[in-house]
Amino acid sequence: MVQRFDVGARMSEMAVHNGIAWLAGQVADDGSQDIGGQTRQVLAAVDRLLARAGTDKTKIVMCQIFLADLADFAGMNAVWDAWVAPGHTPPRATVQAPLAKPEWRIEVVVTAAV
Repeated sequence: MVQRFDVGARMSEMAVHNGIAWLAGQVADDGSQDIGGQTRQVLAAVDRLLARAGTDKTKIVMCQIFLADLADFAGMNAVWDAWVAPGHTPPRATVQAPLAKPEWRIEVVVTAAV
């Protein structure tokens, strides 16, 4: 059985099946913040969704990070490094990509074991 969370007409925020949680891309609620502020918002959203699935960041099996501008890479990494659990750093890819709204600086997609 697939369990979906926050189901909308276009997408769900998360789906859980067979012990795996797939999160939709998470973006900042307040796009006026700099990369540090937006990264903190996004990672807090990831934490909340993972908790709803009964898991946490130590069980992330893959993370994809999309930055609107690679000049934000160091600023994003500073927040990431403070957030990620030591000894549980997941495989990760970071790429530059245009995001759906111009105020968004970062979007994060996570897959985690439940």
